[in-house]
Amino acid sequence: MMLFNKYKTTALIITVVLAGCTKLEEGLNNSLTNQQTAASLGAAGTGLLLQTAYADLGVPYTVAGQVINLTGNSSDESLVPTRGGDWDDNGAWRVIHAHTWNADQTNLIGVFNSLNKLNFDATNVLAFSPTKEQAAEARFLRALALYQLLDLFGQYPLRNPGDNLLNAPEVKQATEAADFIIAELNAVLADLPAASANMNYRANPDAARLLLMRTYLNRGAFGNRPSPTFADADMQQVITLGNAIISSGRYTYTTNYFDNFSFDNGAKTREGIFAFQNTSGVTANNSSPEERWYSTLHYNMYTPKNPNAGWNGFSTVAEFYNAFGVNTPVTQTPADTLLDKRIGGRYYPGATNISGLRPGFLIGQQFSETGALLKDRKGNNLAFTATISNNMIETGANLEITGIRVIKYPPDYSDNGKFYDDNAGNDIMIMRYADVVLMVAEAMMRKATPDNAGALLLINQLRTARGAAVVATMPLVNTANVSDPKTLLAERGRELYWEYVRRTDLIRFGMFLKPWAYKPSDDPKNLVFPVPSQALAANPNLKQNTGY
Repeated sequence: MMLFNKYKTTALIITVVLAGCTKLEEGLNNSLTNQQTAASLGAAGTGLLLQTAYADLGVPYTVAGQVINLTGNSSDESLVPTRGGDWDDNGAWRVIHAHTWNADQTNLIGVFNSLNKLNFDATNVLAFSPTKEQAAEARFLRALALYQLLDLFGQYPLRNPGDNLLNAPEVKQATEAADFIIAELNAVLADLPAASANMNYRANPDAARLLLMRTYLNRGAFGNRPSPTFADADMQQVITLGNAIISSGRYTYTTNYFDNFSFDNGAKTREGIFAFQNTSGVTANNSSPEERWYSTLHYNMYTPKNPNAGWNGFSTVAEFYNAFGVNTPVTQTPADTLLDKRIGGRYYPGATNISGLRPGFLIGQQFSETGALLKDRKGNNLAFTATISNNMIETGANLEITGIRVIKYPPDYSDNGKFYDDNAGNDIMIMRYADVVLMVAEAMMRKATPDNAGALLLINQLRTARGAAVVATMPLVNTANVSDPKTLLAERGRELYWEYVRRTDLIRFGMFLKPWAYKPSDDPKNLVFPVPSQALAANPNLKQNTGY
């Protein structure tokens, strides 16, 4: 970890210098080759370039306006209402949930650029004589960036190592783009460093298998988003890859669901297939995981030592909350053990005793660590309501308390106030074991000859681990009701909420264009985001998606 941190700034400088030198040398017809440059840098230099690519994961997978915004707020699992003068930004947050975005949307170019920085930096490693293992890691990181770009924008730019940077990169779309990702991951699988039973921060074979599973499962949707298809061979690949992970014995369900996301989740989780590492109090390479709770907490909630740390933004809606099978606020008592663990509301050591926070969905009256009733800034009881204004603009006396809040990552209170503002230690979970199990179950149900009994067994094993009752049946989806709690789509929502997959799930299950709270039925063009206008201007090989 310290070696990684030590080299972060240096590696970024080297990347910029190398990119700049490449352009200059091409312009001057300089005879210095990438191989000669690599020889002068030595093995350590290539290692620094690889560390830069790893560091690139922090922004897209942590920052509130990045991937979690496009994948979550565009779905039924989250939204960001405007509260008085807060969270307006010319409607930038509301348009994501309402599906009224356009190619000039500021959040789109930010995500496009951060993912393409990872794409570029990972490709750059391959031009400088990496070892076989380094090349495999770089190609995995690039494949992850390409998958996310394909999922969000329907296409991605691609350079080969050593390409002339003065030329626009080629662009791959739809099924061709998915097939390239599949080929890349299969090519590097045997050369990746071994996976660990603890949290994995490096590319590893299980992470490659999980990304392959996602690509195979969504391959038919990438090729035809309005009417996704599920080739039997693709579903069998999902099952085979998933079973390899399940049967490895490296992973199991973590006893306390929220330990997967805590400040010491690296030591506690048994589900971490791939994550971004953060260390409490260490600035270098810290992605600021505190954004995960600042973005949703009320201004007055965080802790008496830093009472105004919340940003009072991200929320969820009643229908998504009710998919857990509850219709009343969770009671504020540690003895409440009858509910699905994933909904939260339970006492959590290291958080509840310091701030009063109980990870999970926050609805109803909120309390301090002493049990005192918290107040909003107007002096009203801080009691979150499920109701949000239809236009997502709050102006009334209750504007600070509308919307159910979500604490997926318990705050880091590990050093008595020292780290309350910044540099939290929660590792950001990018790939998790439970997703493997649920994808296998889904593929079993989508096979030409479905194995519904085998799928139900896996689902009930997960539900039992989470304290939820077993079920006798579970269909894939109810096409008449996106919020039906009895479906596999709902089960994925309960398990994987706020983990970058809800939008993708809704598209694959054919539900993304259906109406839900604060969003009517909408245009099929919204199954992909528009390519940002600035990106189109920079690369003529990019083509704007249909309808924009």
